[in-house]
Amino acid sequence: MRSDMLTATLLLAGGTLLLAWLPPARAGEIVQLEPVGPTSAVVETDLGDELRQRALSVDLEQLRSAQAHYQPANLQALPRAEKDTTTRVDLTHTLEQNLIDAQGTILYPAGFTFNPLQYVSLSGALVVIDGSDPEQVAWFKGSPYGSNRRALLLLSGGLAVALRDELRRPVAYLTEDIARRLQLRAVPSVVVERDNQLVIREVSLGRPR
Repeated sequence: MRSDMLTATLLLAGGTLLLAWLPPARAGEIVQLEPVGPTSAVVETDLGDELRQRALSVDLEQLRSAQAHYQPANLQALPRAEKDTTTRVDLTHTLEQNLIDAQGTILYPAGFTFNPLQYVSLSGALVVIDGSDPEQVAWFKGSPYGSNRRALLLLSGGLAVALRDELRRPVAYLTEDIARRLQLRAVPSVVVERDNQLVIREVSLGRPR
């Protein structure tokens, strides 16, 4: 067979990389391929074994400790409330520029005014406390919100994982942007919706003991 009728090709067969001369084959024809020159085995790590080895190398205690002591960088600390106060917050917002989609179509023009509470309601209360203050934690436990599963608990301090395990309920952190939007100033605070506005009640627990 003439060399111009042969085509060089690389084949992977049985884990071995082969260099073979492949003659042109007719449709339905079975061609017996033979390696030409030296061959070498391709050694690849089993993916399952590699994942198991990586899992074994993880320090689980260190991972659990890091999770238990995690706090977000933008955690918003708030002082303890000095007196009982109630304020209303209007979330009505006016767009400063056009809101457009990916095609450049204007969805809402600059100057459009809306209140998000007209579209999304706050079905339960938001309760904000300093989780590192035992008196605030005790107040939450004894309040109606402690047994209300629709109430969302946010922390301005303390550790969410520890309090989550203690209360056996979801616990999240109060971040700077949320505190700014809700105009929160002190804790404990309770946020509820009323007449398309937020009503924020700060609760004084007196001087720390």
